[in-house]
Amino acid sequence: MSLSTADHPSVLLAHSYYMRYDPKQSRKMKPYPPLSTLIAGALLRREGQHFAFFDSMLSEGVDEFRDLLHAARPKVVGLLEDNFNFLTKMCTTRMREAAFEMIAAAKSAGARVVVNSSDAIDQTAAYLHVGADAVILGEAEETFLDVTTRWGDDPDADLSQVPGLAIAGPAAARSSIRRTPARHSIRELDALPFPAWDLIDVERYRVAWTAAHGRLSWNVCTSRGCPYACNWCAKPIFGRRYTQRSAANVAEELAHLRRAVAPDHVWFADDIFGITPRWIEAFAAEVRARGAAVPFSMQSRVNLMTPSAVHALAEARCEEVWMGVESGAQHVLDAMDKGTTLDEVREGTRCLKAHGIRACWFVQLGYPGEDWNAILQTRDLIRDEEPDDIGVSVAYPLPGTPFYDRVRMDLRGKANWSDSDDLAMMFQGAYSTDFYREIRDLLHEEVNARIDGGGAPRDFDAHWSALERRETLHRSTESPPISRAVG
Repeated sequence: MSLSTADHPSVLLAHSYYMRYDPKQSRKMKPYPPLSTLIAGALLRREGQHFAFFDSMLSEGVDEFRDLLHAARPKVVGLLEDNFNFLTKMCTTRMREAAFEMIAAAKSAGARVVVNSSDAIDQTAAYLHVGADAVILGEAEETFLDVTTRWGDDPDADLSQVPGLAIAGPAAARSSIRRTPARHSIRELDALPFPAWDLIDVERYRVAWTAAHGRLSWNVCTSRGCPYACNWCAKPIFGRRYTQRSAANVAEELAHLRRAVAPDHVWFADDIFGITPRWIEAFAAEVRARGAAVPFSMQSRVNLMTPSAVHALAEARCEEVWMGVESGAQHVLDAMDKGTTLDEVREGTRCLKAHGIRACWFVQLGYPGEDWNAILQTRDLIRDEEPDDIGVSVAYPLPGTPFYDRVRMDLRGKANWSDSDDLAMMFQGAYSTDFYREIRDLLHEEVNARIDGGGAPRDFDAHWSALERRETLHRSTESPPISRAVG
């Protein structure tokens, strides 16, 4: 947390992702500073606004936020989540509870409160009901600047002419939500300032990272949005547009970052990094020209991992690519509107490995139409192509997606996971939550055993056979007959 030079700044900027409230992420210990929140802070600073800042990522809890509220006594509190962090897009109930506690504390301190997050956009009425005065719909930076300017002069100023907001009704009728005209998306990303990294306790992050992983990783984002149409992917902030910074602008940020923070590694938090080989080639040239190259990891799609793109990534010092493979069954990918093929999975993975880049996969279980045979196809694809790491989840219906609309009548009351390790099936899938957790654990064990090597070999086929013998006991719907045995 930090205070600006003003004794009582008019604005307190914060976010509500507390790593300590998520046991899985606490174990993994890969904390990243709130990137989009820091960009908003840099914009406030550029416009001459004094503000305090609270970073919840490594905080001990909401009480620390209350302490800063008491010290700063701000007129305005902005809870702006890091919309580049996939963890905030999961909209877990534990982080929502933290946000609600922070809103209540800010209101008790006499501040006006404005919120921006995927969850607040999905659950606007709930956030306004607990006390938020406004929710920013879409990108936060310009709207937040408008709000703080108006409220800084007059806490009772009318916001109805500020584009991009949902505003609570009067105290007697807070449920009467007013929505202002939509705000145009930011197109000139190069015009935004670099994140205000100096607001962060860098050494605290460095200690956490190096103790757990031996090096400090830092986050950067080069674009906003994703143009693809996977029907389970929620896009409440950026939608389906794809807006990209110039390669020179990103390279300049890396040069500044090396001087200010000196990370050993960079995580590019884009939904899709460098969507074309030409941009990646330009990026590699720009970082070389500035002596700013640093090993990095990023996310992309298997169909984009063409030989020219992968060659350019290797030139730019990419060491790891995470791709949404999702399933080893083509009919499941087609049902997801994934727009990729199993041949592209194989070709992209092999191309990355041939260039010395780690190929890592996101896998999704439980999507409608996946049966036991499709699960085995996913297992076999992992065995055949040997990704360097995997992340396994289950289908998670979020509002605003075609997938959510498809299964909404089957939702079982629970609408969000409690934390990132919940893995609960929230609609009537083929199997129970516990069975999917067993499959996830076995997939991870098998991949980790191959990667770690050494030790006594495990008979994983025996474990899969044991699962198969029990799979009928865990079915929640009628599934097609099993067409083949394990092996």
